[in-house]
Amino acid sequence: MKHEFHTIAKISRMPVFLRSALFVVVAAVIGSSGGFAVASDNLRVVMGTATPGGGFPVFGDAVVRTVQSTDPQLTIEARNTRGSTENIPLLEAGALDIALVQGEAAYEALQGVGRPPSTLKIIAAMYSTPGMFVVRADSPYRNISDLRGKPVAFGARGSGLVILARYVLDGMGLDMDKDFQAVYLDRAGDGPAMVADGRVAALWGGGSSWPGFIAVTTAPAGGRFIVPDDAEIASIRARHDFLKLLTLPSGSFKGQSAPLHSLGSWSFIMARTDLPDETAYRITKALHEGEGIIGGLLPQAQETRAANTATAAPDAALHPGTLKYLREAGLK
Repeated sequence: MKHEFHTIAKISRMPVFLRSALFVVVAAVIGSSGGFAVASDNLRVVMGTATPGGGFPVFGDAVVRTVQSTDPQLTIEARNTRGSTENIPLLEAGALDIALVQGEAAYEALQGVGRPPSTLKIIAAMYSTPGMFVVRADSPYRNISDLRGKPVAFGARGSGLVILARYVLDGMGLDMDKDFQAVYLDRAGDGPAMVADGRVAALWGGGSSWPGFIAVTTAPAGGRFIVPDDAEIASIRARHDFLKLLTLPSGSFKGQSAPLHSLGSWSFIMARTDLPDETAYRITKALHEGEGIIGGLLPQAQETRAANTATAAPDAALHPGTLKYLREAGLK
């Protein structure tokens, strides 16, 4: 106590400019060490993505970098997983805070298709995903029927893109495993090389800027896309009307001179049911305040906008923290 009194006395005798400088230094030290009020603002969130080489890890990296810029005290830690079908049970078990989930996988979980309905919540709409096949540019295959009986890489087993393929083909009266030599990958990034060397006739994928499509279309042999025709789209929609008609603009990939019409859905950032409202609000706010940043990092993330979250996600599935942000933004 005596020592503290002498210290205070010494500070009080300092010239005003020295005392001011000392207080600035002390405040800086407290702030950098996470002390006092600053400490309560620090937040770490674990996010599940998918296998390396696919679109989810790339998008996840863009989310991490965007949030670092807009809310430096909010840390998103991205972790590779087997994809959407693993992310959902990991969220439900509380092993992840948030995760990237492909649209069809989210639909099945929320609707209770083949399982009890999930109570997971949506934080944000990521981007739309029209599904399609890519083949080598010199391939003789021109339509989906041409691929029947051929080896086709449908993606990693845990990927939501596999679920999308199953719905699309089922709508055409086709079975993925019976009508094709279905190949399931350990890593999403393995598919393009299999197209290039002829091990598979085609690779299934979806969305603009999808890494697998980029790899095939920029390879020396080039690439060409196969999508359902108008009659096939009508048949698919008649059987699975939750799928949306989506268009991939011309020039989205090298050599793609015309727009491509196919079916798909929006992928989402989803959260465990008990994620605190304030945490969900901060994630939503940080992500959407950085819409210009994430869109600059990844072309398909230009669709990652609050307005799209407001229209693409079912209201009942929106996280209360996200809904609070959308209301403040005048979107709900």
